[in-house]
Amino acid sequence: MWSGPALAADDRAAELLQELQRPDLPNWKNVENAIWSEWSRSGSPSADLLLKRGRDAVEESDFDTAIAHLTALTDHAPDFAEGFNVRALAFFRSGRYGPAMADLERTLALNPSHFGALSGLGAILEEVGRYDDALRAFEAARAIHPHDPDLEDAVTRLERLTSGQTL
Repeated sequence: MWSGPALAADDRAAELLQELQRPDLPNWKNVENAIWSEWSRSGSPSADLLLKRGRDAVEESDFDTAIAHLTALTDHAPDFAEGFNVRALAFFRSGRYGPAMADLERTLALNPSHFGALSGLGAILEEVGRYDDALRAFEAARAIHPHDPDLEDAVTRLERLTSGQTL
């Protein structure tokens, strides 16, 4: 069961996501970073340590170590969406798309507003040639995070691809 700080983080993340919707948001990157920070707070020091170790291993391209740390995290905190999201990244970067998709689905079940998970889902779907599905995932991410130019680029690219226009 989550503690008080984690519930407060959920409330703060919801406020930040609402702020991210503002069309006139020159500091959108700061708001995005604050959202990631909120999503990374589990409410448990041991879970936070496992998340940090997993992320560090991903950064070092040590995906097996990352997956081991993040599996311990998801076992310890099965309702902590960010553990599944980061493990999905480790699976994706190691070419294991099936487990990555499963973790992204779990992330989105726990946090439907997770634009990072939606973007990751779009990337995998595009990689495997499911362009219409990828487009829908990137559009969903862009609806939550309308300021990210990478999401805009992905939607534009896939709209052209799915409409039969050449890139």
